[in-house]
Amino acid sequence: MFKRVAIIGYGLIGSSIGRAIMQKNLADHMVAVDLSDDVCKTVVEMQLAHEATSSLQDGVRDCDLVILAVPVLQTGNVVAAIKDHLADGVIISDTGSVKQSVIDDVMPHLPPHAHFIPAHPIAGTEYSGPEAGFPELFENRWCIFTPTKDTDVRAVEKVTLLWEQFGADIEIMDAKRHDLVLGLTSHLPHLIAYTIVGTAVDLEDFMGEDVISFSAGGFRDFTRIAASDPVMWRDIFLTNKDAVLDLLQRFNEDLTALQRAIRNDDPDFLEDFFTRTRDVRRKIIDRGQASYPRSPIGSNRYTPRVRPRDAEPDSEA
Repeated sequence: MFKRVAIIGYGLIGSSIGRAIMQKNLADHMVAVDLSDDVCKTVVEMQLAHEATSSLQDGVRDCDLVILAVPVLQTGNVVAAIKDHLADGVIISDTGSVKQSVIDDVMPHLPPHAHFIPAHPIAGTEYSGPEAGFPELFENRWCIFTPTKDTDVRAVEKVTLLWEQFGADIEIMDAKRHDLVLGLTSHLPHLIAYTIVGTAVDLEDFMGEDVISFSAGGFRDFTRIAASDPVMWRDIFLTNKDAVLDLLQRFNEDLTALQRAIRNDDPDFLEDFFTRTRDVRRKIIDRGQASYPRSPIGSNRYTPRVRPRDAEPDSEA
């Protein structure tokens, strides 16, 4: 599909894209670009790309596709650094979890001969680094595109075909709506997970090892989510703060209502609330969005994990 592809940022998402491109022979030449020499060394040792370099400019030269898999606050700076080294007609895309701020940061640096396709694959695990990636990560997962009014339609079609080769489902969405939807379905849950685990840390002197030794399924899921890349999530909350703060206010109101029901011994309110939220869980399972494959750390092999339809899966980062 492409002659020369560069992926900048070869962590979990970047290396999974690279592995999928290599496995399916979707590019003649695959370049891994990462500022970390250790990451580049790992890429070469594990043969995760045809070449690896820490030079942004050398990595993107003559490429017809460049994918930015970096923390969202770095996206604009990366495009500014590579803009004078991009080939005519190159397609630039990204994988950021926030879209409006990425568009605002990238567009001032985008040369007229390049096409930008903002994208967000909704997939991941709590692991990071090139060893954590695997090509099946995006199978049966959504990849949301948030093109601008100036985005080239043919470029969108070509990137759509690429993600479909990865097994992803494509959705086109307005950037601001994306940030609100993901603020509710991903960003707010992560913030809550970090808070709950932080509370456990604060109570560690009082509870000791009991918190770790007797962790039930719910707390284990929170710790898995809270183990996600701290730099990535720092940037997400700073760039999507308006949506997150609005949702957090609504969450606080709902939490206050639950506190009141518990304090007032109101069983009807609690049962009705829990019934409505259980129905949401069933809808997620029915749409096939409840299970996810595990990352085979340190291995190029992968075996899909099959769950019964009604099984309770781990939560997804």
